[in-house]
Amino acid sequence: MGMRLDKSFTFAFVAALGLSLSACGGKTPPKVPEGTKVDTPATGGPGAVYGPGGQQYAVTDAPSSGEAATNRPKMNATAAQAYAAGMAAFQSGDLQGAKQQFTQATQADDKAYQAFYSLGVVKERLNEISGALSSYTKAVAIVPDYEPAIVGYAELLARTGKESEAESYLNGKLAKMPKSAAVPAAMAEVKSIQGDSGEAQKYARDALKKNPDYRPAMVTIARDHYRRRRLDLALYTLQAILDGFGTENPARDATNAQALLLRGLIYKEQGNRAGAMKDFQQAVSIRPDLVEARVQLAGYQLEAGNATEAAKLLEEAVKYDKDNVIARLNLGDAYRLLGKAGDAKKELEWVASKDPNLAEVHYDLGLLYLFSENIPGVTPADAVDKAISELEKYKKMKPHGKAGEKDDTDELITRAKTKKAILASKAQEKAAAKPAASGGSSGGSTGSMPPADGGKK
Repeated sequence: MGMRLDKSFTFAFVAALGLSLSACGGKTPPKVPEGTKVDTPATGGPGAVYGPGGQQYAVTDAPSSGEAATNRPKMNATAAQAYAAGMAAFQSGDLQGAKQQFTQATQADDKAYQAFYSLGVVKERLNEISGALSSYTKAVAIVPDYEPAIVGYAELLARTGKESEAESYLNGKLAKMPKSAAVPAAMAEVKSIQGDSGEAQKYARDALKKNPDYRPAMVTIARDHYRRRRLDLALYTLQAILDGFGTENPARDATNAQALLLRGLIYKEQGNRAGAMKDFQQAVSIRPDLVEARVQLAGYQLEAGNATEAAKLLEEAVKYDKDNVIARLNLGDAYRLLGKAGDAKKELEWVASKDPNLAEVHYDLGLLYLFSENIPGVTPADAVDKAISELEKYKKMKPHGKAGEKDDTDELITRAKTKKAILASKAQEKAAAKPAASGGSSGGSTGSMPPADGGKK
């Protein structure tokens, strides 16, 4: 995927970096205001598994220094066969199957560094953090300068609250791999996670000096701007990556799924629905395993009333991240809209158990119990009681909305209480009708006469 390098593009990125430094006055920028949600999609490890040719979804096997790879032992035939099966399983969303096959590959060939790396990726997806770190470490033990595993290990540490350990690890690699662009780019990501934007931008700039076409560093620059709420600078950098600046400065990586996801998040925040949906759709088409893009796109589909398409997106998302609370929350709501009450109940109850402080799940459960028919294991009377209870919980827990924002919670509670009263009235009528029916004349009835009031219930 090599592209022509030119000084004008490098200047464009340096300009963006310079603007970022001046924007924060050379100091660490202020933290994001409390209450502001900042999505920070993961990079590197998750999804970066290899195809049979050694190419991955998210990163390349070639050294970022541009030099030829050395000390790369080839998998034996048995390991390669298991590895290919693991890739097929991963691509279908079968993470347990992928884990099993990658494990078999490492057992068949203890030098199968790619299999150890991909096993780490899958374990990370399954939230087996210690196992993922161990697998990355084994890959690096076989090939000490193997950048995908180095980056995966360091960034996983940082994302799980061990930023200092990640920084120390990368400093050791920087000393041993002075020509690598991947290592300083990973350090940039770690620094950005720490909130040290100045250092993050510096390390990203160092990575681009070593390899002006190193795309992960470019995306990290944009992501750091995004985290620090410098959205204009983030969009400027993303334009350079995805669109370029005319024929003299073409796009550096127009199909970079992480860049598309990031721009989609910014567009969403700015109210650019069409732009956000387009970028999310393209990101999903390039990286079917990119969970955040699927979740965001499904959210738009739900808003548009397209529960069928939303459910398809979310069903695939939870294959790759079964513990994604938002994905399963929205999947439950999609199932409710599709009339799949049992499936909706299962998903929403899982979310309520996983995160009972999430207000939205109580709202969705309230809607399920209020409007859905034939909920497994729940009588109509129980359903309406549960609806009232869940909606009352939501009312207490819900975040304060914007001025003038419509809130239908009270209306729904009133509707549920009205439904409860109607059900109670019908139950009383039914109970009263039973003694009347059993206490009729002993002479029997021909069944040819209507009830005394002439009506039907």
